[in-house]
Amino acid sequence: MALHRIQVTDFRCLRSVQLDLDPAFTLITGANASGKTSLLESMYVLGRGRSFRTRRLEQLIHRQSEQFVIYGVTDARSRRVGVGVEGSKDGMRARAGGDRLTSLAELASLLPIQIIDPEVHYLIEEGPSRRRRFLDWGVFHVEQGFIGAWQRLQQILKQRNAALRSRQAHALVSVWDVDFIQLGEAIHRSRSAYVDRLAFAVAPIARNLLNGEVTLSYRSGWAKELTLAEALAKAWSHDQQLGSTSVGPQRAEIVLKLNGESVKDHVSRGQQKLLAASLLLAQLTLFPRESGTLPTLLLDDPAAELDPERLRTLLREISSQPLQLVVTSLADEFQGFGSPGRHYRIRDGVIGEA
Repeated sequence: MALHRIQVTDFRCLRSVQLDLDPAFTLITGANASGKTSLLESMYVLGRGRSFRTRRLEQLIHRQSEQFVIYGVTDARSRRVGVGVEGSKDGMRARAGGDRLTSLAELASLLPIQIIDPEVHYLIEEGPSRRRRFLDWGVFHVEQGFIGAWQRLQQILKQRNAALRSRQAHALVSVWDVDFIQLGEAIHRSRSAYVDRLAFAVAPIARNLLNGEVTLSYRSGWAKELTLAEALAKAWSHDQQLGSTSVGPQRAEIVLKLNGESVKDHVSRGQQKLLAASLLLAQLTLFPRESGTLPTLLLDDPAAELDPERLRTLLREISSQPLQLVVTSLADEFQGFGSPGRHYRIRDGVIGEA
């Protein structure tokens, strides 16, 4: 399994919560605003180093505290590892096995976690940056060395953009170009290969959920007829005026179509939810089983905004996947995954066995 136990202190409305998780299915029930979503959010932060609800760190800290602490025990690389995250006004810090992690991105290898919540449609509806994060999380898990290349690229891009903003000469800006091009093209190749695999994996899932054909394609972030070096040279005048780098992997995009039509223009909110869920499930099927870690899927009130038939179809698809499930629900009885191995009730941020 992925996550054995989690302890949460001063995270949103959760002052002090501890629970053991079932390797297959844990159910958490309670009324609206009882703390169910906050509990799932704490698990997500433990595995991602960020929230799926806000970018503002201070919103995650209990109003009567100056920091939050989340600690979990997970199976990682075929052994049990203690993982901890602390957040305060000074930022977030993470540890694993007692050692300080140099990057929050390292958490992803220790606790691979995804969430399907009532706002999952934003993966389809919002701009390319959300889809790039989704894409990079997947590539990170199947290709060693990707995260290092990605991190180096971010540092170089920051330096190049700083040089552009300060109106430095082309010769000084281009100092960063050799590494930017090398890393950018390597990231492009990794992403492109992953999207091909993802497209193959998502097709049958989307067929079941949407009764349609979903296709994916990858746009590199520069004109396909050009190399990245050529694209940078062509964009120099524009970048100089803009004060930032307008071409490169930081501009990449996944293009999605349903039955040959753009999903942004021709699908309903319910279809967006099912399409996004299809992408997330397909991504988890690509997770390397040899890693010895079972991915964790968080389902936050899956009945919200889906009609009963679509919900049943989604639950059938999820139940066919090898996952650790943590599900929240308003009702104590939740059909679709059998009896939960663990069932908790939460009220006003306090949790107990059901």
